[in-house]
Amino acid sequence: MIPKWMSVIVMLVTFVNGARNDDGIQPCAKIHTSSSVVPLGSPVIATCVIREDCPLVTGQAVHIEWRLDDRLIPSSPEASESSRVSRAVISSFNHTRAILTCCIQASPPQVVAGVEIRAGYPPEAPQNLTCQTNLTNPNTITCSWDPGQTETHLPTEYSLHTEIWADNENYSYKLPQGVHHYTIPRFEFVLLYDMKIYVKAVNELGETTSAPLVLEPVMEKIMHFDPPSIQVIPKKYGCLRLNWNLSPDQAWLQACRSLNLEYRFKSVDSTQWNDPVFVQNAKTPVDMCHLLHWTRYFAQIRVRYQQSPWSEWSSSQSGVTLESAPTGRLDSWMEISDDPLLKQLNISLFWKPSKGFRANGQNVSYIVLVQRREVCSTRENYCTFSISRSIKKVYLKAVNAAGTSSTVVHIYKHKAHPVVLDATAVPNGNNSFLVQWRSMDSSGLIDYVVKWRPLLKSGLSHIQFDIAGQNQSSIVITGSFEPYKPYGISVYPRFTDGIGPPKTFNAYLREKAPSMVPKLNIQKSWNSDIKITWEEIPLDQRNGKIQDYTVFYWNQKGPVNVVNVDTEKRSVILKDPSVHGAVLMVSTLGGSLNGSAVHFEFQPFDEVASAVIVIGSVFGLSLLIIVIVLTCSSKHKRFKGIFWPVVPDPANSFRTSTRYTHPSCDSEDPIYLSHLSFPDIPMKLSKEEDDLWINSAEETSDLGESICGSPFITEYSGSNSDSVPYATVVFSGFCNSPPPKEPHVYLRSESTQPLLEAEEPFTPKCYQNLALGGMTEEQHFFGPSHDCVPEEVADPESLWDDFPFLRALAMNDTEND
Repeated sequence: MIPKWMSVIVMLVTFVNGARNDDGIQPCAKIHTSSSVVPLGSPVIATCVIREDCPLVTGQAVHIEWRLDDRLIPSSPEASESSRVSRAVISSFNHTRAILTCCIQASPPQVVAGVEIRAGYPPEAPQNLTCQTNLTNPNTITCSWDPGQTETHLPTEYSLHTEIWADNENYSYKLPQGVHHYTIPRFEFVLLYDMKIYVKAVNELGETTSAPLVLEPVMEKIMHFDPPSIQVIPKKYGCLRLNWNLSPDQAWLQACRSLNLEYRFKSVDSTQWNDPVFVQNAKTPVDMCHLLHWTRYFAQIRVRYQQSPWSEWSSSQSGVTLESAPTGRLDSWMEISDDPLLKQLNISLFWKPSKGFRANGQNVSYIVLVQRREVCSTRENYCTFSISRSIKKVYLKAVNAAGTSSTVVHIYKHKAHPVVLDATAVPNGNNSFLVQWRSMDSSGLIDYVVKWRPLLKSGLSHIQFDIAGQNQSSIVITGSFEPYKPYGISVYPRFTDGIGPPKTFNAYLREKAPSMVPKLNIQKSWNSDIKITWEEIPLDQRNGKIQDYTVFYWNQKGPVNVVNVDTEKRSVILKDPSVHGAVLMVSTLGGSLNGSAVHFEFQPFDEVASAVIVIGSVFGLSLLIIVIVLTCSSKHKRFKGIFWPVVPDPANSFRTSTRYTHPSCDSEDPIYLSHLSFPDIPMKLSKEEDDLWINSAEETSDLGESICGSPFITEYSGSNSDSVPYATVVFSGFCNSPPPKEPHVYLRSESTQPLLEAEEPFTPKCYQNLALGGMTEEQHFFGPSHDCVPEEVADPESLWDDFPFLRALAMNDTEND
């Protein structure tokens, strides 16, 4: 833009400073150059001639100078200062456009003439001329070319020329500047005749022509087809037939020309097309074979004529191959519940398609056979059943409408042969784990089975597995894994004769801080230690593997102390009795969460102990006083007897005789009884009653009490007596009762009162009858003799009076006889 403006300014100044004559205003000077357009870098020679009638130089000496744009250039040596002609030489013109001016020296300098000089390059011959026939309606030929890499810096015009030899007609098409393609309309060419096409480029420095292109419009190198239309139909097992057609405007070419074709396809679960398959001289239709059975495929085709450009790919069309019987084997995993008490094995069988398995159909179901007996039929990938311990293998069949395939599943029982030493799992992307393990060498090892399941879900349908080779130590397992959820993973070694023990662990795809922190439970022991415990976090709220528990505790004045606790303990003992508060922090690899602070206070141990001692002392003293007062003030002898029991002394006992004559006895001799009672007992005791009398200590004690309170002893009451009976003598009958059929029953009292334990053993002393004043002859008391000298032998009958118990026994025995 600047050179143009300068050119305009120079012209205006030239005319202002010009001389006026009859022809109008003429410029004062004129510049003559070899050319106003020169090749870039070539020399330029210019001459400035000042007119005689130029008013600027009338009557003055002329001094001429040259300027190229705003730069001063030297004049030629032969130019005289007094001459009105000056010459300038530019050895190399390196500007694409510049203004050369001729000036008269003055103050300021006066421009008397000027000229614009442009420089550039001649046009480069157009390259890569190509043409394509578009057979759509209307038919056209589109040609394009490359103008070259060199910039001419000068306006260049391009034109397309055609010569049809059959009609001897020539056509030229001028193109706008910068356009390098042109579409020839249908009425200016003939399809079946040769034609010559070339491109011409012209600028101010010259012109060039491209290499001519001789072709037939319907020819292998220029024909371009529209995308064909296709239809996909199943033909035979593993094949799809592609029916294709050209567009209606090009359909006539399909009948008279043999076209080349390429097709490509992909399965419904694939994201990439396979490599194109080339078909030469294709005729409709085309069969696409070697496909998987009962699989949906998408297909596309494109066509061309011999070496012409390919058409665009057709739209995608899909088809499904025919169904056939399943092929390949199923991978299986078996869990056995082996109860030694049962004769059968409870089995959970899982399976999945192997890499070589193909269902080849729809509605595939699975059948488990045990000795040709169907034990399971399902469309799931697992089954549970029971078999005999003698069974060594079962058969797993995959079934569809076209047939079946069978897989042999061996019964691998558990064996105590550990091989897997350690196993871990790390996340591998957004939906997979990398499971790694270490194992030791073992003979008979077949492979490894990696099993996993979500721990927050139950049911066999959630169990999945994968199989790794015997030489592998890692595997990538893929599934619908969720972040922050626990998964149980187990690695089993499988041998030819059994399954080894697994290594089981939990894994998380991603972890974050737990959702909750358990509440702290605080206890204080007698040795001033504080024990803090807490419950385990529920599995669904852990959000990761618990790494550790951290307990922060502090007292009122001291700093905060930290204790790290192992994940298995969930308790800590603090040795500081002055702890004022504590808080629990639970950590996973994804973060940590703090619980609520718990504040607590305990009384010092000395105060607690003193309070306990005082309360215990007061309570014990009060209880002792109450017992003493009740004992001393009570008139109940039995209550007294609890604290001061009466211990009888047989040696110093006295006889209390009661004269009693049984109504049924004929004898008038009195019977002296010392606490002797005759309970009313039936003649014959049953075995149960006999055992009850013999074995029941409680009943026997009652008998002893009945003696003390016998109605036959009128002067004695068992309830108020201070004496304790030591024996109860029971007869089957007395007086004139019929003789018993059973022998006499003598029951020993079960009394546990000791006989004078405080006294030392002694030899029984002699006894004598002591007649007490105020008593009758029949009433006697037993007492120890002072001199213990044996008296003279008395009459046998008188001796019975001294021993009333023996007398009564003898009398009853005689009557029974």
